[in-house]
Amino acid sequence: MADNKSDYLEDAVLNHFLRPGNSVTAPTSVELALFTVAPGDDGTGGTEVSGNGYARQAVTFGAPSGGTVQNSGIVAFPQASGGDWGTIVATGIYDNSGNLLYHGALASSKLVEDGDTISFVVGAITVSEV
Repeated sequence: MADNKSDYLEDAVLNHFLRPGNSVTAPTSVELALFTVAPGDDGTGGTEVSGNGYARQAVTFGAPSGGTVQNSGIVAFPQASGGDWGTIVATGIYDNSGNLLYHGALASSKLVEDGDTISFVVGAITVSEV
């Protein structure tokens, strides 16, 4: 689901592993964001949902296996309240400093109208390095 690595993360990985002494500070938490227009690798061009009760949600991942990780807990967004969120077409994973790490399209888009909720079951969010 979120297999596109952001330019920010690509640079951080290269600096950390190929330029000794250029360490990267690990995030203390990561959050899932919802988009009605998918962002680019540079973190721009996307339209994140805003207003009407929307807020990014914390997401946790299990240990990687074969270059892939999956969310280890349910990620439930609050109920859309006071208006629609629109048609969700993509997600993004952000660190606690607001840097986009990964992004990707949903397998199928989801219209979230006023009063609706959206959630992701365990294993529904997959990030792969292969």
